[in-house]
Amino acid sequence: MNATLVERTLLTGQTIQIVQGDITIEDVDAIVNAANEFLQHGGGVARTISKQGGSAIQKESDAWVREHGRVAHAAPAWTSGGHLPAKFVIHAVGPVWGEGDEDKKLESAVTGSLRLADDLKCVSVALPAISTGIFSFPKDRAAGIIFATIENYFVENSWSGVKTVKLILYDQPTVDVFRRSWRDRWGEEL
Repeated sequence: MNATLVERTLLTGQTIQIVQGDITIEDVDAIVNAANEFLQHGGGVARTISKQGGSAIQKESDAWVREHGRVAHAAPAWTSGGHLPAKFVIHAVGPVWGEGDEDKKLESAVTGSLRLADDLKCVSVALPAISTGIFSFPKDRAAGIIFATIENYFVENSWSGVKTVKLILYDQPTVDVFRRSWRDRWGEEL
């Protein structure tokens, strides 16, 4: 069972939450998969999403890559949710730590995911801590970038139909880092 730990309504009207639990059981319009550029879902969050969602997700991912080529940081791919509660899976390619320009690439992946959620007419979207697992992006740095990017997206896109963004975090160390970043950003006690 997923647990909402903290919630905030942004000045633009959207709600942002930190939720501890499993992204594959979250009942939202779209979940974001932390993917690689070839959409081969072999490890981390990607493997869990593909396993829980069924073979349709990998099949649709393979078809997407055949048609469009590698997935760019700023232009995520999407598939159906397969057997997941979510209608869509947005496949965002986050940066691998050490490849260069990681902050900008992470910002592009988050912005691209929100833009695609809008294109798909999603009202709710759930994101993992993109790139902080097997891609080794420092969690504290990623948290600050992710929060700022979400807030900036809605300031710059006041027309957005996305009303709720949930950061779904699985393990306690990641939850702790994101909650500290939340407090530092918005000055709220948790």
